[in-house]
Amino acid sequence: MSGLTGEGRTNGPAGEDAVEGLPGRVPHRRTGRRVEVAQPLDMSGTGRATAEAVRFLRECQGLGLGVDWRATGTPSYDPRLLRHLPPPTELHADPRVLASWRAGHAHGTLYHRRGPDFITVLDRRERGTAVRLTLDHPALHATFLRLLEPTPVAGLDPTEREALGLLAAERLVLTGGDWAVTLPPRVRRWPVPCTAI
Repeated sequence: MSGLTGEGRTNGPAGEDAVEGLPGRVPHRRTGRRVEVAQPLDMSGTGRATAEAVRFLRECQGLGLGVDWRATGTPSYDPRLLRHLPPPTELHADPRVLASWRAGHAHGTLYHRRGPDFITVLDRRERGTAVRLTLDHPALHATFLRLLEPTPVAGLDPTEREALGLLAAERLVLTGGDWAVTLPPRVRRWPVPCTAI
C-alpha cells in the first residue's frame, strides 16, 4: 500500500505523498483534513526517527491538517521547541510535558515565509513574545532550506555546521542523535478565519 496518495488512502515508507507534500517515511492514513499516524512516533531526539517525525508533523501543520498521533520516548531536548506542532494524543514520558504542549499549542505560533534570497520567520512559541527573524545570509538561508529534509550533521560542511549552530541557538532547528531538521513550517493553509490567530 505504500506510495498511494489522496483522501482515505494509506501512505507508507517507500513513497512520498506528492499531492499534499507529506513525507512518506511516516506510515499514515488521510481522511479529508485529518491524518492518522499508524504507529507511535519516536520523539526521544536520539536519531533519524525523531527528525523524520518532526518533518512529518511540520508538513501537516503547514497544510493545516489535524493529526492523531502517539509519541514514544523521553525527549532529550526542551519539549517546548515543538509547541507549534500538533500535540500527541499520548506521551508516556511525562504527563506534565503533554499538558504543557496542549496548553501552549496554537496554529501559526512558528512559521516561515520565503522571498528572493531570504527567509522570514515568526516565532510566538513563548507566550507574550513575538520574534521576527530574517535569514538573508547565504549560509543561513541555504542551511535552513537544506535542513527541511532531516540531515545527518556529519554530512554538513564547516560553513553549514556553523550555520546550524546559529539556527539551533535561535531554536529554529532540532538537533539530536547526530541528525538535524528545520522546525518552522511553511504555512500553506490557514484556518478560517485566519484573523483569529
